[in-house]
Amino acid sequence: MLHLRVVVPEELADDVLELLQQEPAACNLIHMPGVARKPDGDVILVDLAREDASVVLADRRELEVHRHGSIAVEQVDFQISEHMERVIDIAPGSPADAVVWEEVEARTSESAELNWSFVLFMVLAGLIASVGILLDSPILVVGAMVVGPEFGPIAGFAVAIVERRPGLALRSFGALAVGFPVAIGAVTLAVLVFQWIDVSPENFDASSHALSDSIANPDFFAFFVAFCAGVAGVLSLTAAKSGALIGVLISVTTIPAAANIGVAAAYGEWSDAAGSLGQLVVNIAALLLAGTLTLAVSRGLYGRRRRRHERMSPGRSPRAAVTASERPRSSDRRRHP
Repeated sequence: MLHLRVVVPEELADDVLELLQQEPAACNLIHMPGVARKPDGDVILVDLAREDASVVLADRRELEVHRHGSIAVEQVDFQISEHMERVIDIAPGSPADAVVWEEVEARTSESAELNWSFVLFMVLAGLIASVGILLDSPILVVGAMVVGPEFGPIAGFAVAIVERRPGLALRSFGALAVGFPVAIGAVTLAVLVFQWIDVSPENFDASSHALSDSIANPDFFAFFVAFCAGVAGVLSLTAAKSGALIGVLISVTTIPAAANIGVAAAYGEWSDAAGSLGQLVVNIAALLLAGTLTLAVSRGLYGRRRRRHERMSPGRSPRAAVTASERPRSSDRRRHP
């Protein structure tokens, strides 16, 4: 179940209440007139079956509640109510498989943003991976893969493609275009320092390090694993199953590939650096392709559900189709009682 807190102008409150009263997937509807400040308006609370959350939220967006008020959504961890259980049973599908598109958009928009924390995590992940590569330690490399935040912008780019959001695509691309080069540069500088203080091997080549050799030689299986991980990663985001995302992060070699580029560059092994760059490109391309295809299928299924929802709600108020510009404002009502 999801809990919605809707702050809505007085002139829109009746429309929102009418839609929620007609919605089989809604329960525990509470209306508190005139209690909201900044912005002023009514507060409406309602519990909603996760399966129909996106279609119901889409109805609210048609009323432009998000422009003149706000909609806050919280996850209900558990409920003790037979009535709520009946509402969940009425909603078609399984809550575990339900996709709340507004949640996906919010999560990917936040994780796709280029900021200092994203760059710092990229650098730290690259440095950890570089030590793992130098020591041929799979544990350190796996740890670096978990630390790396690169899947967020990749998922954000996939969402941007499916939903045709150029702003999100530019932010996602910017995060990747800055994060990876900075991480590679940091690794190269760190390995040069390691050489200078004489704590790293005097010579390094991929053939004598199994991890580096596998990273520098991408093949079909590298693409296949990254593609499967991309599907799993997007499913973990859309189904809000963060546990699966950890497995995704340790399945792809984006961070190890970036780190191997820096290590090879510091040692002048340019063929290994080129192979690692190929591995990085293959992984990112596979993740993007898998994520975009998975989201496109999910979006298509949501479109069918949305159309079915509209067909099964013939009694929806015709006022839902009225734009905000056609509705009287509360100030107009005061002037013209």
